[in-house]
Amino acid sequence: MDLIIVESPTKAKTISKFVGKDFTVESSYGHVRDLPKSKLGIDVDHDYAPHYIIPKKAQPVVDNLRKLAAKADRVILATDEDREGEAIAWHLVSALELNGEAKKSKKKSKKTDAVADSPDAADKTIAAVDGKRVQRIVFHEITQSAILSALEHPRTIDAHLVDAQQARRVLDRLVGYGLSPFLWRKIRYGLSAGRVQSVAVRLVVERERLIKAFNKEEYWSIEADFLPPKGKTAFPAYLHSLKGKQLGKMDIKDEAGAKHIIEGLKGASYTIGDIATKEIRRNPSAPFTTSTLQQEAARKLGFSAKQTMMIAQRLYENGHITYMRTDSVNLAESALAQAQHVIAREFGKEYTLPEPRRYATRSKGAQEAHEAIRPTNLGAVSGRELGITERNNQRLYDLIWKRTIASQMKEALLEQTSVDIYASTPGQEMFRANGQTVKFDGFIRAYTEGRDEGENGEVEGQLPKLEKNMALKLAELKPLQHFTEPPPRYTDATLVKALESEGIGRPSTYAPTLSTIQDRGYVEKVDKKYQPTEIGILVNDLLVENFPEIVDIKFTSHIEEEFDDIAEGKIAWAEVCKEFYIPFKKELDEKEATVEKQVETSDVTCPLHGEPEKMVIKFGRMGKFLACPQPGVKVTLPMPEEAAQIKALEEKTKGEACPICGKPMKVRRGRFGFFLGCTDYPNCKGVAKIWDKTGFKCPNCVAVGEHPDEKNAALAEKVRAGGPGDVVLKKSRGRGKPFYACTRFPDCTFVMNKKPESQEELDAAYQHWKENPPKPKAPGTRGRFVRKPATKGEK
Repeated sequence: MDLIIVESPTKAKTISKFVGKDFTVESSYGHVRDLPKSKLGIDVDHDYAPHYIIPKKAQPVVDNLRKLAAKADRVILATDEDREGEAIAWHLVSALELNGEAKKSKKKSKKTDAVADSPDAADKTIAAVDGKRVQRIVFHEITQSAILSALEHPRTIDAHLVDAQQARRVLDRLVGYGLSPFLWRKIRYGLSAGRVQSVAVRLVVERERLIKAFNKEEYWSIEADFLPPKGKTAFPAYLHSLKGKQLGKMDIKDEAGAKHIIEGLKGASYTIGDIATKEIRRNPSAPFTTSTLQQEAARKLGFSAKQTMMIAQRLYENGHITYMRTDSVNLAESALAQAQHVIAREFGKEYTLPEPRRYATRSKGAQEAHEAIRPTNLGAVSGRELGITERNNQRLYDLIWKRTIASQMKEALLEQTSVDIYASTPGQEMFRANGQTVKFDGFIRAYTEGRDEGENGEVEGQLPKLEKNMALKLAELKPLQHFTEPPPRYTDATLVKALESEGIGRPSTYAPTLSTIQDRGYVEKVDKKYQPTEIGILVNDLLVENFPEIVDIKFTSHIEEEFDDIAEGKIAWAEVCKEFYIPFKKELDEKEATVEKQVETSDVTCPLHGEPEKMVIKFGRMGKFLACPQPGVKVTLPMPEEAAQIKALEEKTKGEACPICGKPMKVRRGRFGFFLGCTDYPNCKGVAKIWDKTGFKCPNCVAVGEHPDEKNAALAEKVRAGGPGDVVLKKSRGRGKPFYACTRFPDCTFVMNKKPESQEELDAAYQHWKENPPKPKAPGTRGRFVRKPATKGEK
């Protein structure tokens, strides 16, 4: 019996379908060894040797795999083919004691169960492995043919890839465990810094400062609508030249200037001068890489980078797409051939190519997998055909299929027309009309790439049939006011694009980086756009001022290039750590002694000590607060603006009783904002939301309270104990619209779309709700119920 070890149970389940009864497929559930959390775990005095431990949660998995490996004829390590997967395979060799004599030379610490690895530990471990009994296989798609081919062509673990991953892990630990305590002492406890995450925060902070410093400028343009002699539909044109000189974007500065030009055009006639037509060939975008998939899923599906990668991981592990962490745009020969058959079947032979279209990888240090992200079977044109039931999984699969197919379809042929229209004025003002028609849609039939905010789209629209020297009738002449706009805030798509273009991080790091800077509270998403928080700006400024190299974009990119060199065997990983750590440690020690703790004094007098003692502003987990500056004194107050907000909320929630003990409630602040907590805390832990009430009681609760039955017994009991619920404003998840519902949900499911303005309107909505009871949730839909359309009176 042979043992195949992979990282995830889903992947193990899929592979087990292909390999037969002679194989046992088990999961390691990710990494089985890691650096300890309680200490640095790196011996900086001995070539940065890492001390790995088997985490407690991984120990049962390791014990089970050891037993299975001892009985197996062969142990086959089938982890992912990138650096992370190669490192997991290497750690499995050590943790499962598959490295023969190498394990005897390891020194284990009785206190930490740690293993001190020398810089050439990967080479030694791999050299000691019995290549016939312990084998490494790789594949970039989980299909039967790929798995069987990989089993026929095993290889050894690539020590260079292991070293590259180990260098990243060690360097990130040195930065994180060096800078984070520094931030604790200089700002507040609980902060963290990282080699890549700090650069990402810097990008967001600097973009926000550009936006704040931006001064918008007014400018105007002149647009005209013209009619051809026998035409009924006008077409637009813009003023292009004035007195023989082409107008710049900012040349018409105000309304007075625009009106002056329009005044000069009064009574003019208009004649077509030149007509220029040219054919444009537009080629499709390359198949998806990790970066472009995250960008396009954000633009078209509204997914975060983390959400995209979670879904892509599931699709890969179930055998639906190829490996999803890649910066290659290549497609396998089999996929290229299948694509032409699918295109001919789905779109027609005129959309196929005589020869496959091949793309060149442009990403810095492309190194992860060796093929772009594509469906494993292009013949399955949608996720539903594969039996994918979850809606978001279907949507991402469909996006990947369309992009892959489009990349192998004929180019689109567009005809662009430019028409110059001259006014019969002394200045010979010239208007220009642009039009575009699609002569052959080509790949556009299947897919077009999304655009980010601030990017200019192509000219759309079709012009009527026009001829040179044709006289046109002026339908309307209008001045249009515009303002220059600041650069847009980063979205998931544009931040990933910026990180990739600067060479910061690699396919496996984009999504974790974006998640980390949000989890740490350094940035927040508002309308899916990144904005820095106060603490994020403070941390960024402290790091930029005192550790400019750490958050320098070019330096971070240089480190990534050195990781690539390690993966190619050009340099030793310990040398990269040494080159970075020695100057970093020296600078860190200097800054510890010279940088003062970041303290800001407020105008608020300490209520305990009185004048002249002023409270200082500190940062806590929930943001800023006021504290007494005296050591050991724990007198705190909310910030003045927060105090005013609390006062308003207390007025709004006056009379609210605890749902558990009935005592008064008090406005408190938590991680997700303000809420009501019992005044008898910690004896009573009753909490409640602060609702935006309409002032009306729920009619369903009132009816159930007056006429209870077995079906509504639970609701009737709560109504008797605490009265009917309130009709309040709520908002569904994601992009959902606001609606009005009962505070006793889920016991009471009354809901209406419009805010009630009177009791009569509320009663009418309740009657409609009763006559159209909610349907149970349908598969693939959000929310608890699917309701029938509302009547006119409720809309």
